[in-house]
Amino acid sequence: MQVFRGVPERATTSTVLTIGNFDGVHRGHRALLDELKAKARDLALPATVLTFEPHPRELFAPDQAPARLASMRDKLELLAECGVDRVHVCRFDRKLAALTADQFIEQILVRGLSVRHLIIGDDFRFGKARGGDFALLQQAGQAHRFVVEAMHTVDFGGLRVSSSAVREALAAGDIERAESLLGRPFVIAGRVMDGKKIGRTIGFPTANIQVRRKRLPLSGVFAVTVSGIDSGPLPGAANIGVRPTVAEGMKPVLEVHLLDFDRDIYGKHVDVNFMHKLRNEAKFESLDALKAQIARDVTNVRSYFKTCFPDGKTHG
Repeated sequence: MQVFRGVPERATTSTVLTIGNFDGVHRGHRALLDELKAKARDLALPATVLTFEPHPRELFAPDQAPARLASMRDKLELLAECGVDRVHVCRFDRKLAALTADQFIEQILVRGLSVRHLIIGDDFRFGKARGGDFALLQQAGQAHRFVVEAMHTVDFGGLRVSSSAVREALAAGDIERAESLLGRPFVIAGRVMDGKKIGRTIGFPTANIQVRRKRLPLSGVFAVTVSGIDSGPLPGAANIGVRPTVAEGMKPVLEVHLLDFDRDIYGKHVDVNFMHKLRNEAKFESLDALKAQIARDVTNVRSYFKTCFPDGKTHG
């Protein structure tokens, strides 16, 4: 998959295109991307995604912007797994936001990407003050000879699939519903960093995962698996939050205690796959009380994996 920063002044080839933030690359996104690839094959053109960084709401209302389901790196990896040929990452700034819908069509869709077939979500809006919609794109398609197709919302198991629905499930601690909507476990990826080693002092060493996101869509204690280590997906107990027992006002951190594992993995880039929520994060009166609770958490994690994966093979 080719990744480009921005959109060229003039396209060198025509494209089959879709546009969106694709946060999480959930089942609905994947259905749209399947349509994109099929049409691209029919027209012998590259299946192309136009996405934005940062999320528009992070520019206009940063305090109200949704927690990201995936970092840009994770999103690009997921798009590559889906078989996309090209991704254009367009910096969303005030200059781009000031483009009218007609200017967006002319500069980006027609000149920059030479779109031949455009597939968009049925609620897609674009241009200054969200002035453009599906009807305007259809009119532009007739004028510039490209086809516009709407992809309707995908339902799965009676649930409407959307990034917002995934966030709601994660915030509610319903990890299994989030997995159903995503079509895979929810993942946070990052590098294992050197920490304060507090867990080691109380008998539960943890891998401290570097988290670059400003906001996280979930918190608490979870049963997880960790991928990216040579021995394969490993079960563990993860805490994601601000560690109120240790200190006040800390930034959110992700710590994982891997079961029956004692190796140096500093510097490894790993995927933490969230499988089940055990409890909310809590503040304890002492480190001894915290240690006792972690012991119970580890016991519950072992029971979870023994019940859900009796063959001992963790997946995800």
